[in-house]
Amino acid sequence: MTLTNRILLGMILGIIVGILFNVIIATDPDTGLPVTAWGAWLDGVLINGFLDAVGQVFIKSLKLLVVPLVFVSLVCGSAALGGHSRMGAMALKTVSLYLLTTAMAIALAILVASLIQPGEDVDLAMATGFSAIEAPGLKETFINIFPENPIQAMADGNMLQVIVFSLLFGIAISRSESPAAQNLQAFFNDLNTVVIKMVLLLMHIAPYGVFCLLVKLFSSLGIDAVLDLAKYFFTVLLVLLLHGLGVYGLLLKLLSGLNPLIFFRKMWSVMVFGFSTASSNATLPITLRTVENDLGVDNKVASFSIPLGATINMDGTAIMQGVATVFIAQAYNIDIGLGGYLLVILTATLASIGTAGVPGVGLVTLAMVLNQVGLPLEGIALIIGVDRLLDMIRTAVNITGDAMVSTVVAKSENLLDRSRFENTDKKMVDEISKE
Repeated sequence: MTLTNRILLGMILGIIVGILFNVIIATDPDTGLPVTAWGAWLDGVLINGFLDAVGQVFIKSLKLLVVPLVFVSLVCGSAALGGHSRMGAMALKTVSLYLLTTAMAIALAILVASLIQPGEDVDLAMATGFSAIEAPGLKETFINIFPENPIQAMADGNMLQVIVFSLLFGIAISRSESPAAQNLQAFFNDLNTVVIKMVLLLMHIAPYGVFCLLVKLFSSLGIDAVLDLAKYFFTVLLVLLLHGLGVYGLLLKLLSGLNPLIFFRKMWSVMVFGFSTASSNATLPITLRTVENDLGVDNKVASFSIPLGATINMDGTAIMQGVATVFIAQAYNIDIGLGGYLLVILTATLASIGTAGVPGVGLVTLAMVLNQVGLPLEGIALIIGVDRLLDMIRTAVNITGDAMVSTVVAKSENLLDRSRFENTDKKMVDEISKE
């Protein structure tokens, strides 16, 4: 059974078993405690004992990977970016567009989620007894972006400081001409492979963590939460479609004058491939070939912007984080305010830079975003069940964004073969599909 099917199976079984426990365990309406010895055993030993322990271990595993994942991935990405600094304007345009589209994605996600309010009917605060932690102000957050001690920042899990240090460290490696610096860059590339492998290993135990978390959650929430989960899913899906088709198409037209319909037609097979793999890295060879051969982007632009996009351009992940933050805040009855949402936009934009292009890694960086605004990581339990399917969709959005930015930059640098872009008779779809 594929990982996708196993996670979906864990989600479905967790919801069903949790709802059954909610029905079976009769509770006193005044105290909320089970009224039978059997119910007390189920609630105390199985649900809040064993299953809760497994779920909490899975949550801790997510937190464990946050610092190494962001640090190593960002050092690799910024080292590659610094190595291309001679490209000057092209590098600046590429990075600026990636950060702009990510900020637009998270802002759109927060706006739509605030209008739809997918978590308004979920009262997790009463179910778990969670009390809100006051989030720091914008001024304090800005000052705290810059670390005094990077080791202390990693130990404390201060991810904004880790991001700044990682960027500086990676750029310094790329600017050093000594053989030792080249060896160090190669070491971090190898280390990045190992960290990504750790993420993949964690995703293999995700079905069990999902099952345990959702059993505990739905045993106290009941069947009503199923509807709220569906509301969250379709909210994320709506924003992904709005951003992937509307925002990208509009930016392509405004910034390059090219026809978005031709662009999406030629990118369709790549989007399907990305959907099936749920990995920007796995789709990278297909994306690069399509951008060069079918969209007419010069190799000097494509070879830089596409791999860089697979590292720092994670609009789909940012959308999930925006909707999830609003959903969890509403579910716990916590008002993080305008300043909190602005902090989410900043944090999620920076976090997307350190998000590797592999399945499920967005859940790791979501923990960082939730911590920044004082929201509980336990809220991930509700969304993780459907995250694998959403991960497949947002991967298609991510690689589409990579191709759009690469095309716009190539057009601005006069490195785009417009006749090839507009040639709709090329039969690249079949060739790409065969590969």
